[in-house]
Amino acid sequence: MSLSFPPAEYLDLAQTEHAALFEGVTQAWEVLPKLKEYLARTIRPGNRGRIIGSPFIGEHVFIGEGTVIEPGAYIKGPAWIGAGCEIRHGAYIRENVIVGAGSVVGNSSEIKHSILFARCQVPHFNYVGDSILGARVHLAAGVIVSNLKLNGTTIDVRAGGDVVNTGLRKFGALIGDEAEVGCQAVLNPGSVLGRRTLIYPGVCWRGVLKAGSIAKTAEHVFERRG
Repeated sequence: MSLSFPPAEYLDLAQTEHAALFEGVTQAWEVLPKLKEYLARTIRPGNRGRIIGSPFIGEHVFIGEGTVIEPGAYIKGPAWIGAGCEIRHGAYIRENVIVGAGSVVGNSSEIKHSILFARCQVPHFNYVGDSILGARVHLAAGVIVSNLKLNGTTIDVRAGGDVVNTGLRKFGALIGDEAEVGCQAVLNPGSVLGRRTLIYPGVCWRGVLKAGSIAKTAEHVFERRG
């Protein structure tokens, strides 16, 4: 069986201003190697938001209208931050990041080489590396999206006995629209969460969670109702 993870199955491309990144993409994670070049080509640095105090903002950063950058935030860039976002005290936005409109990146949260669609919540003590978060994804406090295997080899996505190799040494997760991940959960490299999935607090997740499912533990997965 050939595993397939097309962007449209997980992501509403109307909920990003960067849908062009996904043109010609068959497996959603294929956008990640394109991200650096895309931002270098398209970013026009500027600030249309409100800066409070003296956060660090790098040279290759765009900040959308109505976005608030609080004191103590560090935006290294290249980064594109949409309209109406909150970049709170202690947030660390590293290289090659897109933060969709209306999103929150909060205290002690670090984002690196990732795409966040509109209205994502990454608010407290989170790490997100080399990942794609769909619209209205919520990561509760302490959620870690791990992007690198301990042995440094390329990352597989596994569903049951089926495996597809991404060809990427660094890939965290593909998280579909409206998924929620509970406090202190860990998503291991190569995790895929379908739309409207829910992972309970403290779960260490690996593999594919189909749309509309709840993972109460790594072994106990149920249909989500309501």
